[in-house]
Order: sequence, then C-alpha cells, then structure tokens
Amino acid sequence: MPPTVLAVIPARGGSKGVPAKNLAPVGGVPLVARAVRACLSADHVTDVVVSTDDAAIADAAREAGALAVERPAEIAGDTATSEAAVLHAMDAFEAQHGRPVEVVLLVQCTSPFVDHADVAGVAAAVLRGGADSALTVAPFHGFVWREDAGAGGAGTGGTGVNHDKAHRPRRQDRPQDYLETGAAYAMRADGFRAAGHRFFGRTDLVRTDPARVLEVDDPHDLARARALAPLLDTATGALPTRDDVDAVVLDFDGTQTDDRVYVDSDGRESVAVHRGDGLGIAALRRAGLPVLILSTEVNTVVAARARKLKLPVLHGIDRKDLALKQWCETEGIAPERVLYVGNDVNDLPCFGLVGWPVAVASAHGAVRGAARAVTTTPGGAGAVREIAGWLLGPTLQPST
Repeated sequence: MPPTVLAVIPARGGSKGVPAKNLAPVGGVPLVARAVRACLSADHVTDVVVSTDDAAIADAAREAGALAVERPAEIAGDTATSEAAVLHAMDAFEAQHGRPVEVVLLVQCTSPFVDHADVAGVAAAVLRGGADSALTVAPFHGFVWREDAGAGGAGTGGTGVNHDKAHRPRRQDRPQDYLETGAAYAMRADGFRAAGHRFFGRTDLVRTDPARVLEVDDPHDLARARALAPLLDTATGALPTRDDVDAVVLDFDGTQTDDRVYVDSDGRESVAVHRGDGLGIAALRRAGLPVLILSTEVNTVVAARARKLKLPVLHGIDRKDLALKQWCETEGIAPERVLYVGNDVNDLPCFGLVGWPVAVASAHGAVRGAARAVTTTPGGAGAVREIAGWLLGPTLQPST
C-alpha cells in the first residue's frame, strides 16, 4: 500500500482584510477550490483535507473533491497557527480512516497560483529526497533594506539586510537568495508532531516560478490575482476541452459583435458579426454540443442571427441568470458543465452559475477578472471561433 501523503488546506471563515476571502473567486474558481484542485492533481498526494470553521467553505471544499474537517473554535481565531490546524486535521483524518499519515502537506489557498507541480515537488522532497521538511521558494535578487528605529520609534535611516550598503556587487557576484512563497510546505509526519512546527531537520527548498508568487491578504492583492488569472491559468493549459463542457451559452452584443451599433437615417439598427464565429458555432453543433444565444437585447437582429446559425435564442431577457438556470433545468444540463461567454457586467450573475465562465478579450475588466478563461480575440473578431478551437481543436474537428 502506498504511503499516505495528506495535503491539508487551512481555510478559516473569518477574514478582516477580505471578507469571505477563501471563497473569493479568481479565474471563476473560489480560492479554496483552486488549492484543492492543485492538490488533487499533484503526484504523490493521496488525500486532501480542508480544515475550516465555516459551513460554506466546507461545502465548496467537498464540491471540489476534498474532505472537510471541522476546526474547533479554540484553533479558529485570529491568533491560531496554521500548524495547529494541520495537526488537528491530521489527527482527525487518522481517526476517521484508520491509517497513519507519513507525509503531511500544508497548502495555502491564499496563494491562488499554487501549481500541482509545486505541491508534488515539496511532497517528493520529503517522500523520496530524504528531506525532513520542504517549502516552495522563488529566486530573489533584490537588495533588502530595513529602517532603523531610534529613540521613541523615530526613524534614523536604513541599513542593508542582505548586503553592505557601501558595496553593491553585481547580481552574478552575489549569492542566490530565495523568497519563501507561502504556498506549499511538506513535513515528515512524525517529525512534525515532535517539533510542533513546519521547519525541522533537513529543510529542502523547492524552486517555483517567481511570476506565480502572490498572496491574497487585502483587496488589492485579490484584484491583482484576478487580473493575472487569465494569463497564468492559460499558461498552465487551464482551458476547457470537450470533456469539460456539455453546453455553450453565448451572449450577443460585445461577444458576437464588437459592441457597436450602426444606425441609419430612419433609426434602423444593424451590427457586424464575424464569419469565423459562424464557422465555430456550426462545428460545435456538428459535435453534438447544445448552443444557446442569451441576450438582454430586444432588437430583432439577435433573433435573425440565431435563425441564420440555426440556434435557439432567448433575447429581451431582464434576468439572464434566471433564464439560464431554467434553460439548464429544461434541457437536463448541469450548470457546472456549461461554458458561458460574456463581455459586460450584466453577464456576471451567469458567471456565478456555470462551471466555465469565459470572457472575450475586449470584456469589461470586472468580467475578465471573474472569468475562468479569457480569449485572446476581442468580441466580434472571432472570439467564439477561438473558443470552439479550445473544445474541438484548431481544425474544429470533433475528437474521436
């Protein structure tokens, strides 16, 4: 039987800096679920537990595929340590499952871009590399300064911490420093119990990409994470495939158009669409994927375009989220298996319903930040064709 490698994700419900922080979506996925997914897809990890005092976080953890352990009040306050949560979760797991944990991991969901390779790396360092403990680090080349405190707390200047301020060596002449990322740690379970803290014995450094280092502690950090998610998530291949999606729902204005309206002298409105989008939609239909156009626009041009594409359409809809939910129920499609494409803030309620909220490149910033994936193509310029390529491959041929 393989050794039990338990990943523990501490996720309290209380947060002063960002209310309900651990449930905040980044790339369309709650922070706690992002951490669970990284652990579940990491080599060596056998079990994943979320330690929480919050029922909503526990539900999100279970939905993402983790076990949830209720954290006692005495280790759930602001002064509680992560080590206390990990020890409790490890005890609870062993009591419930009747098998000892050999390696325990601490994975922080406040690091939204923790990668499965990072998690696997710290686990392997302890499991196979001979380390007693391990942590993720990023190469760091900066000069660190500390402000000197004089009498009464008054500043008296600055002192170099990792350098002599009178000597400025070139980067290649300085020893390599590493920054602790705060994302993932691994410990030999028996050594962790004895030491009571995460660093003991031989501690190995597992290098990770500095671009992925970000900890969400305040609203500004969360905003940066949401802005980076379309770039970093896409870089790791986190785009939907045909296996992830059972239906595609498309907004119209700004998604299938460039959001402009042409008005003639009689007040008649018209829009421009992209032929590549029509090609992509036809390929999705041939692949057997239900496709729906859902729009608040009352102009009959939406219905005319739907007829041209041979698609069902719901337009002139005030509450798109309610209409989408009802459509899913009628069609027997689970919302978490729906890919929804939008561009503006009235699409956000639908983003909250589906498993794959997707923004076009020209979407409003808040929409791009809430999306799980973002196209490289603007609305009206072939964005739907690009999404069809994600699902079917660039040749738009259904996989066999």
